[in-house]
Amino acid sequence: MKKVNVMVITLAVFLTTFMTAIEGTIVSTAMPTIVSSLNGLKIMNWVVAIFVFMTTVSTPIFGKLADSVGRKPIFLFGITLFIVGSALCGLAHNMVQLILFRVIQGLGSGAVQPVAMTILADMYEPERRAKMLGLNSGFWLVASIIAPLLGGFVIQKLSWHWVFYINVPIGLLALILVIIFMNESRAKTKVKLDLKGTFWLMILLLSLMFLLQQLGTLKPVYLLVLFTVVLVCAILFYREEKRAEDPIMPITMLKKRQFLAMNMTTLLIGGVVAGFEFYLPTWMQGVKGVSATVAGFAVTPCSLLWVVGSFLVGRLLKRWGVRKTFYGVLTIILIVDCVLLILPITTPVWTYYVIAGINGVAFGVVIPASQVQAQVLVEPSNVGVATSFNTLMRFLGQTMMMSIFGITFNTVVAKQLAKNPQLNQAMMNKIVSSAKAKELAANLVPQLRQVLFSALKGVFVASLVAIVLALLFNSIYQSKNKQQA
Repeated sequence: MKKVNVMVITLAVFLTTFMTAIEGTIVSTAMPTIVSSLNGLKIMNWVVAIFVFMTTVSTPIFGKLADSVGRKPIFLFGITLFIVGSALCGLAHNMVQLILFRVIQGLGSGAVQPVAMTILADMYEPERRAKMLGLNSGFWLVASIIAPLLGGFVIQKLSWHWVFYINVPIGLLALILVIIFMNESRAKTKVKLDLKGTFWLMILLLSLMFLLQQLGTLKPVYLLVLFTVVLVCAILFYREEKRAEDPIMPITMLKKRQFLAMNMTTLLIGGVVAGFEFYLPTWMQGVKGVSATVAGFAVTPCSLLWVVGSFLVGRLLKRWGVRKTFYGVLTIILIVDCVLLILPITTPVWTYYVIAGINGVAFGVVIPASQVQAQVLVEPSNVGVATSFNTLMRFLGQTMMMSIFGITFNTVVAKQLAKNPQLNQAMMNKIVSSAKAKELAANLVPQLRQVLFSALKGVFVASLVAIVLALLFNSIYQSKNKQQA
């Protein structure tokens, strides 16, 4: 890369990282208010799931396009998409519109994230590159700290729409800096894009998400049709990936049982992380009745202590080995989630901050450790592909598990409302927001909170099942790698 103002473009990259990073936490903080405003409790999980889904399937495509047509045009395209998607999300009048506009935002994120990392790699020599990548990652931590404060302020002083509008000036500033100061001059290379594989993966995942979402509502015959669509798409995707020159999901790697088991662990725990960070603020606002700001800070200990876990993982793997580290840390997550399930509704708020902190350390160990082990299990020439695949599996886990959490949540709510005829869905849409809950009859609030409490416990039961499955997959991995223990 020539004639690039390195400092200014580095600032632009940091701005886009902050912009995409803050989106997750601030939306979780605002979600109870958004649900109450748009009456969308039943489909609120799609707001996160569709964003992660579009980021997942578009990241490898935009990454390869950046090698083909250049970093600058793809980076500008991604920033523009994210700005447009954010503005449209702020203008949404109902939950369906918000979900559709999140598709655009997700596509923008899928272009911005990989290209931002690539631009830093282009501009800095290896000895400085690690430092800059570390600083760039630090903006995720900064975002996790600022987002609850910013989200709470925006919701209480302005409106939830500004949760999305704040991305517009940040994105525009980054866009202007890149247009003016990034002069790219590099040889273009032809890249084989796995468009067919990506298409079938998108159809497969969308069908699977819709199937999971509709399990409790559609008649068996329609569910059978959906299941057939999922199966056919899976077969077509598998066939396409077998003959693709550069597949989006390398099937040959999945023939290694250890590699598959480790990535399945990543998929499941990635989903658990997404569910914990998404539903905990709802728990805090709806069940505990705290403000949006306080509820947003419920996930801050998780984000902060995630960094501690990331620092610990290297020492733990060296001292304990893979077997003890994974079994030990996954067991900690299992115990913490079990504690969360048995806590009574009257448990003080500070308890949940402690739970979030413990989970943060554990997540900070498991996620990077699984990535390292996935890299170790392949040939050195395939480390890049293995890393991308592991990241893809984490995003897929978030997408799929959020759908499972959503159907679990809605099923429990429906059963509880059936037992309490004096309650209805409109009331449930209000109880999740501490501000809107004040509009409800005082005598109904405890019952509504109990319904929400039961539904959220259902979500964490699903998380427990996922953690147990992760332990089983890890056991399969360990059975082939006892020598590393």
